[in-house]
Order: sequence, then C-alpha cells, then structure tokens
Amino acid sequence: MSKIGIFFGPLKGSTNKVAEKVKTALGDAAVLVPVKNATVADLEKFDKIIFGISTVGKDTWDSEFSSNEWAKFLPEISKVDYTGKTVAIFGLGDHITYTQNFVDFMGSLGKELINNNANVVGKVSTEGYEFDASEAVIDGQFIGLPLDEDFEPELTEERLSSWLQKIKPEFGL
Repeated sequence: MSKIGIFFGPLKGSTNKVAEKVKTALGDAAVLVPVKNATVADLEKFDKIIFGISTVGKDTWDSEFSSNEWAKFLPEISKVDYTGKTVAIFGLGDHITYTQNFVDFMGSLGKELINNNANVVGKVSTEGYEFDASEAVIDGQFIGLPLDEDFEPELTEERLSSWLQKIKPEFGL
C-alpha cells in the first residue's frame, strides 16, 4: 500500500491541528508534510494526496512578496501532472467574517488540481453551511471539506469523521 501525503499549512494553528487529526485517523498509511519547505519532488512521491489549507485573503495571493506558506507553495502545485493521483482537500475558513468568500482558496486549489488531471475526491454538500458565496462550490458542492474552527469548532469532529469515511475507500483504505 502506498502512503498518503498530507500536505498542510501553516504550521501551528487550526490547519495543523486538523491535519494531525487526519493523520491519526489514517494511521501508518499517512505522512504529514508541511508545505513550508515542500517541493515538486515531495508531491511526486505520492499517488494519494490530501491538501489541508487555510483561507487567506486575495491580497495575500496577489502579493509578490507574500510570506504565506501556501503562496510560496502554490507554484509547486501547478508544476505537477496529477494523472493517476487521487487528491482530497480540506479547508479552514471563517463563515461569519468572510461570508462572501468562504473557503475560496479551497476552490482555487481544486480547480488548479483538476486542470492538472487530478482525480479530486471528497466533495461535500453545501447543506448545513451558512455562507453567501464561495469559489469552493463547484457543480453545487464544495470541492472538499470546509471547516470553521473559529465559529463552529463543535462541528469539526463530526464533519471530519464523515468526510474521512467517504474518502477512505478512494484511498484504498
């Protein structure tokens, strides 16, 4: 059985905490890989990948000098051909403060992966989520699992458990 690479960032904080929960649930089948120093070679090692991201504002992604770990890692993602790779995404966002762009970057990442031939699994219904707009909604569903540790931390365990049960078969577990 090949390992599952869990690429996540930033270190410390909610995304890191959820990535560790995913790793614990998947056990020895998974490896945590912080995006802070990850490269194309790291991505190419895995046929099964889970990306864990936090939503950041458009100004961060457009900034030439961004210090955000994902802003630095994003160009690496687009250099990989994901043909034959199974990919899932979880994204942390704030549905109260950012109701107009809840977990938007999860959608941007998902579209980039699809454009590079990834088999993206783990789509989630928008039912039970309160938000006005999100680029992560594609064909009526979230491209991955949205979580709001700021305003709905009590829902994380149930949402995560349900999502993991959905994606495990896709990852051969």
